[in-house]
Amino acid sequence: MALILASASPRRRELLESLHLDFAVKSASGDGPVVSSDPGERVLGHAFFKARALAEQESGDWILAADTLVYGQGMFFPKPKDRSHAKAMVEQLVAMGEHEVWTGSCLIGPDGQEFGRMDLAKVAFQSIPEADLETYLNGQEWADKAGAYAIQGWAGSYTELLHGEFGTVVGLSQGAVLELFAQANLSPEAFRR
Repeated sequence: MALILASASPRRRELLESLHLDFAVKSASGDGPVVSSDPGERVLGHAFFKARALAEQESGDWILAADTLVYGQGMFFPKPKDRSHAKAMVEQLVAMGEHEVWTGSCLIGPDGQEFGRMDLAKVAFQSIPEADLETYLNGQEWADKAGAYAIQGWAGSYTELLHGEFGTVVGLSQGAVLELFAQANLSPEAFRR
């Protein structure tokens, strides 16, 4: 019996490593169909889609998956397509002031039992000098990140966490993982190194 993280995200891998868990990483393909216009339900649906797809291939193991979405004023802010899309998103998030970051996470057991949760954090961007934004966009940190930013990176100098856990914004919190284990009546010690 093993724990498999259904994500190629280095940030989620680091989170599990910080909990001293022994796990394998197997990337799940795609987010699946859009199940709801509600951000919490949508992000949890994406997490379950990833976990279920991998659970079909990895019977006998525990599968952990997560998905993160940035949402504000009725709009979703996906991963940017290119530099100009990233710039437009960051500028819009700054103009909005406060936005939401949702992370859905789930755990599927070897017997097919499913456990899930959705977590909400609220983040505010401060004004960003144009030269600083251009320098940021010239790098690649914005690529493959919902909302075109990572709070633990460059954006940390221009954002404030107003509500929720820092890990929710990063992509998966320690609290969420431990709560999923508790729901499954599973001790983290089962996967300790």
